[in-house]
Amino acid sequence: MNRNRYLRREAVAALLLSWLAVLSSCGGGGTSDGVIDLKLGHVSHPGALVAESADEFARRANEKLKGRARVTVYGSSQLGSDEVLLQKLKLGTVDFSLPSTIMSTVVDQFGLFEMPYLVKDREHMKRIEEAVFWSDLAPLSEAKGYRPLAVWENGFRHITNKDHAIRMPADLQGIKLRTPKGRWRVKMFQAYGANPTPMPLSEVFVALQTGVMDGQENPLSMISSTKFQEVQTYLSLTEHVYTPAYLLAGTRTWEKLPEDIRETLQATARETQEFVHRRGAEIDEELLVKLKEGGLQVNEVNRKAFEDASTGIYQEFRDAVEGGKALIDRAVALRDGQG
Repeated sequence: MNRNRYLRREAVAALLLSWLAVLSSCGGGGTSDGVIDLKLGHVSHPGALVAESADEFARRANEKLKGRARVTVYGSSQLGSDEVLLQKLKLGTVDFSLPSTIMSTVVDQFGLFEMPYLVKDREHMKRIEEAVFWSDLAPLSEAKGYRPLAVWENGFRHITNKDHAIRMPADLQGIKLRTPKGRWRVKMFQAYGANPTPMPLSEVFVALQTGVMDGQENPLSMISSTKFQEVQTYLSLTEHVYTPAYLLAGTRTWEKLPEDIRETLQATARETQEFVHRRGAEIDEELLVKLKEGGLQVNEVNRKAFEDASTGIYQEFRDAVEGGKALIDRAVALRDGQG
């Protein structure tokens, strides 16, 4: 018994030491040359739109900050998964991150962007951002310890798998499909008949390669940059969800920064959005050709069948999420520039 207690104490002590080491090595702060060092972590690989966006933001911000502060980007899950990065933002050991779907697990109302076929196009998304996001969702995020600086893009999502083309929801029956962490994405694919499983992006390639998962769903830039085409056969152009990417700062870090640095970072984050949307559209065109040439069998889908299969999840969101009906109604009303 005494030995077991001793071993438990040793294990706890080791864990604490490990955590302290993480705290000391991962957070923003001053460097030996007096520059405020700011870390931006994300999970995307080089070539993905999220990665390009982060690099462009850092380039522009560092140019304007003129040596007072420096943004350094750590991609490819170097600083952890989206879930870990959100924890580190709250602790102040990472300064910025670029989550997407996972935000619906932090703030229920972010599930608005998990509703299938809600966002018509990028112009529609801009209207939702202006009329809904900053007034309704951003304050809820800040209350959780995350300050949004800008709404960028992950993109329109499509399904890949190894078995057959997906043209109708029924074609997903029994497919083991990786999704990001977000309950509405899981519910959506369950409604379509798939067997969805949330999994960190860094684990997906091996899961597809080994058959643990049959397929996955992501924007084209994520599919290409993570080389899923090497372990998948079919690409079905479902465009089932448009996922924003949110440039977040931890409020603990943000409030400690000098005001002029905050102003520079905020302005740069907003102005980078134009680059993000332009590159998103360019990448979609470029990569569709590249993925076809690389051997993926590409097919269109019966969009109406997918939309019809999605009515239940809309009703559930309206019923389950505070203010959910109003959020959906306002977003839908903005589709054609109205509202």
